[in-house]
Amino acid sequence: MTEERVLGLAGLFQATALAQQLANTGRCDEAAFEASLDSVFRIDAPSVVEVYGRTSLLRLGLRTMIAQLEDTGSDMAITRMSITVMRLERALARQGALIEELQQGIVAAQRQVEHFGRHSPQVVTRLASLYVSTLSTLKPRVMVTGNPQMLQQEPVVERVRSCLLAAVRSAVLWHQVGGRQWQLLVYRRQCSMLARGLLTGSTLENG
Repeated sequence: MTEERVLGLAGLFQATALAQQLANTGRCDEAAFEASLDSVFRIDAPSVVEVYGRTSLLRLGLRTMIAQLEDTGSDMAITRMSITVMRLERALARQGALIEELQQGIVAAQRQVEHFGRHSPQVVTRLASLYVSTLSTLKPRVMVTGNPQMLQQEPVVERVRSCLLAAVRSAVLWHQVGGRQWQLLVYRRQCSMLARGLLTGSTLENG
């Protein structure tokens, strides 16, 4: 397991944790949400950490990941979502035309970013509809459970879907740097230790 793989995995766990926060309460950690959204647009970043901006912006993901790996406060809904996202990324990898459609959709959303701002409701709406027209057509479908009242509110649902798009972005990145699902079982302890080290480092980095 490498730090790069752990960061990609933390990005995935962060996005699914945000989706779960939104589904339960309609609210989420805004700094983490913005970092996850930003990662969708940073396709050609020179390093894994720069996809998210900096390590401290992945603290929610690192904390969630440690809890899931060590069973200290694991949330089965987040575990299920994260594993489904990993499987969805593998299904996507076999769909060249859909990857092309996804990339074009992100470029189109980038134009809205320049007009409205990266974290604007308009951009969230565009990313959510991109998720629906591409990734949600594949199997397995990512099932989000939470408060039915929250999941009936369109702005909340759109934010959840944009988080799922960001989760798949992180799963793609994780796979690109050599991440594989079996490593979570074999290198569970090592993965957790690396995540703890990164979390400590990120706290120092943030002052």
